[in-house]
Amino acid sequence: MKLIVAAASREVFLEAARKGLIEIFVEAGGVVVAPGCGPCVGTHNGVLADGENAISTANRNFKGRMGNPNANIYLASPATVAASAITGKICDPREFSRKLKS
Repeated sequence: MKLIVAAASREVFLEAARKGLIEIFVEAGGVVVAPGCGPCVGTHNGVLADGENAISTANRNFKGRMGNPNANIYLASPATVAASAITGKICDPREFSRKLKS
């Protein structure tokens, strides 16, 4: 599994850096790419392979999105994507909120 982090803008990237989030992503094994929509159109760290799965917070999806019409792209909320990155599979983020409350 790979984690690619792309801030939507330079301002969002700088805010994440100030809050220490970029360091957390890198220490967790994530790859932080330049701000913008590179991953959205498959112009990031390579195009998805045939049958490869991706979960994204992008706002649109269509066949061929992220560069390969034979890949599977799932759109989800930021909470769902974060929880899924932790578990390595698409999951319900409420599992984590229940753990935090107990």
